[in-house]
Amino acid sequence: MDSASQGVVHRTPAVEGLTEVEEEELRAELAKVEEEIVTLRQVLAAKERHCGELKRRLGLSTLGELKQNLSRSWHDVQVSTAYKKTQETLSQAGQKTSAALSTMGSAISRKLGDMSSYSIRHSISMPVMRNSATFKSFEDRVGTIKSKVVGGRENGSDNLPSSPGSGDQTLPDHAPF
Repeated sequence: MDSASQGVVHRTPAVEGLTEVEEEELRAELAKVEEEIVTLRQVLAAKERHCGELKRRLGLSTLGELKQNLSRSWHDVQVSTAYKKTQETLSQAGQKTSAALSTMGSAISRKLGDMSSYSIRHSISMPVMRNSATFKSFEDRVGTIKSKVVGGRENGSDNLPSSPGSGDQTLPDHAPF
């Protein structure tokens, strides 16, 4: 191959320190390496075509390989130490948060019950306050929070741990943690 076909447009002067013979030897070696690269690219392209044909005949698709790789990667993540520690920490945080919210909900319910019974016993003008839009909105929100936090306890199914530190009960399967 001549130097014009190899992408060399014009001949550059010899690098200092190289004789003309050394320069010619290097140019010949460069041409040989470039030819080998072209040959290797052709061989690689042929191998890739053959590989694609084998996969097609076996029914393997790019999507199937991607699914398999993602599945394998997700499995690797799940068995990693970092994932396990994070999962454990989030589980403990969820249990403690649930217990704290339960305690807070019970305290709010008790306080509202105390306020209600106090107002009835002492004939405070609670009916006027109870009929106000602000109180009804507050009462609805507290009722919603109570039902979410306390939930099935009133029906006899206690899904939350008994105390923040007890590890004997676990969260139900549908819990977000």
